[in-house]
Amino acid sequence: MFDSVGRIRERLLGATRGRPRPGDARPAGKPRGSGTGRAPNLFEAAAAYVAACAEDDQDGMEEAAGWVSPEALSFGVNELACRAVIALARERDESPRAVARALLGLPPA
Repeated sequence: MFDSVGRIRERLLGATRGRPRPGDARPAGKPRGSGTGRAPNLFEAAAAYVAACAEDDQDGMEEAAGWVSPEALSFGVNELACRAVIALARERDESPRAVARALLGLPPA
């Protein structure tokens, strides 16, 4: 389990390589996560990025990482992780700390 967390961190930090810089022309076509034709927000980018990571979809990760800045993506992924842990804690009737440690394969504190 810990290895997958390391892979996600590595992908999060490394997926922004090759990302267009501000001022570069945006590629044609609308992003996969946006059905409205508007630019995806940081939460849409984070959801698409994490889902692509879970599915081991490198193209999806790279695409979602290009929608927002690396800082915004990091914030969105963090917010998604917090919300997921809270939801699982409520579902399991456990503390968020216990759920987070269990997800990472750590012994109970």
